[in-house]
Amino acid sequence: MSYAKNIESDHGLSFRMFFTGMMIVVLWGILGAVLYAVGVGLVLIVILGLAGMFAQYWFSDRIALFGMGGQIVTPEEQPQLHAMVDRLCLMADMPKPRVAIATTDIPNAFATGRSPKSAVVCVTTGIMSRLENEELEAVLAHELSHVAHRDVAVMTIASSVGMLAGLLTRVALWSSMFSGGDDDNNGAVAGEMLVLLVSIVVYAISFLLTMALSRYRELAADRSGAILIGRPSVLASALVKITGDMSRIPQRDLRKAEAFNAFFFTPAVSGAQGASLATLFSTHPSLEQRLAQLDELERQLGHAS
Repeated sequence: MSYAKNIESDHGLSFRMFFTGMMIVVLWGILGAVLYAVGVGLVLIVILGLAGMFAQYWFSDRIALFGMGGQIVTPEEQPQLHAMVDRLCLMADMPKPRVAIATTDIPNAFATGRSPKSAVVCVTTGIMSRLENEELEAVLAHELSHVAHRDVAVMTIASSVGMLAGLLTRVALWSSMFSGGDDDNNGAVAGEMLVLLVSIVVYAISFLLTMALSRYRELAADRSGAILIGRPSVLASALVKITGDMSRIPQRDLRKAEAFNAFFFTPAVSGAQGASLATLFSTHPSLEQRLAQLDELERQLGHAS
C-alpha cells in the first residue's frame, strides 16, 4: 500500500519486497542455526541479529546523511527547494519529509529513513547546479516515490543480514589463520570453516536479493515519479544529463560515494553500464532500460508525437 494517496501502489514492487523480506528471514535462520551448531549461545545469536537490524533500521537516515555530508535545511535557508517538495507532496497527497542538501559536486539525490514519518529527501549541490528546475522537480518526484512505496526501509533491513554475514566471514577467516593445527583445535577449526562457508553463501544470496530489489524499485520510482509530474520526458532528460555528467567527476570522489549506490537516483559510477554479467551485480537498471520505460510511458500519457 502506498503512503501517498495519489501515488499508486506497485504490486510488482510489493511482491518483491515481501519475497525479499521472507528470504532474509530464512537467511537469518540459517546463519543463526550454524552459529548455534558451532557453540555460539542462543542469547548471543538473538542479540547479534536484533542489534544488527535495529542499528540499520533506526540509524539509517543519520548514517546516510553523515556519510554524504548532508545537512537538513529549513524553508528559510532553501525556499525554492522546499517549494518544490511542498508542491509535489501536495500533488501526491502525502506528508512532507525532511529536506537535506549534501555539499558535493556529484550530481545525485537519495531518500532515506526507517519509515515515511522519519524520511529525508536529500539532493546534492552538484545536481542542483546542473539541472533545470523542472528536471530537479522530476528527480524529487522519483525520490518521494521511494518514500511512498516504503521501499527504503525494506532495502535497509535487507542489507543487515549481508553486513552480519560479511562480518562473520572476516572473523572466521581471521580466526582460522591464527588457529593451531593440533588435535585439540580440529573441532574449532572445522566450526570456523563452516561459519566461513555459510557466511559467504548467505552474503552472496542476500547481496543478489537486494540488488534485484534495488533495480526494480528504481524502475517503480521512475514510473510513479513520472506519472506524478505528468511529463516522463523531463525525468528522462534529467537521467541523461546526470549520467553524462557523472563521467566528469573524479574517480576518487565516485569511489567515496559508491557505498550509497543502492539509494542514489543514479549510481556513482562513470561511463555506461554494460549489459554483461556485471548487470547482475548492479544497483540500478541500465540507462537504456529506464529511458525505454519513460518513453513508453510518455506515449501512453499522449505527449509523444
